[in-house]
This record gives sequence, structure tokens and C-alpha cells, in this order.
Amino acid sequence: MNSNDYALICKALGDSNRLQIVSMLSDGEKCAHKLLEKFEISQPTLSHHMRILCECGLVIVRKNGKRSHYTLNNQVLRSFEKFIDGLKAGRNK
Repeated sequence: MNSNDYALICKALGDSNRLQIVSMLSDGEKCAHKLLEKFEISQPTLSHHMRILCECGLVIVRKNGKRSHYTLNNQVLRSFEKFIDGLKAGRNK
């Protein structure tokens, strides 16, 4: 991953709804309708949020008929975690 990839992830997580979605997915795969139950947003708005999360690589979608199931991409999440961990407050060069 490069700095552009990390910037896209930061941008995606800059929205509180998307941050909550990622948090909800941290305990496993969720169907879109289960995610929608937790928010006061329309289905097209949820689709917009999920598209952004999938495009930055944080979320993977699995289609099962007409239903979409979402899960976190653990490989991307671990890479982002390492990037964030590498940012040390107060580091002088």
C-alpha cells in the first residue's frame, strides 16, 4: 500500500456513518439489510457508503442472489494499522 491508499482509507473513515459501519463489521460479516436497520438512512445512501468502503479496500462485498454481504478486509486493515502505528507523536528527526 502507498500513501494514496492510506489517504483514501482516511477519507472513507472521515464520515461517522462509515466509521460506525466498519465498527459493526469488526465482529463479522453483515448483510446490507442488517446494517440498514442501525441507521436512519435510505438504501441508496447505504449503498453509497458501502461503495466508498469497498473502493478504498477496507470492505469486501459478497453477493448472494439479490443480497449483499459485507466483511472487513483484514489484510488492508492490518496494513493501515501498521501505518498508523508508525506515526509517533513527538518524534523529532
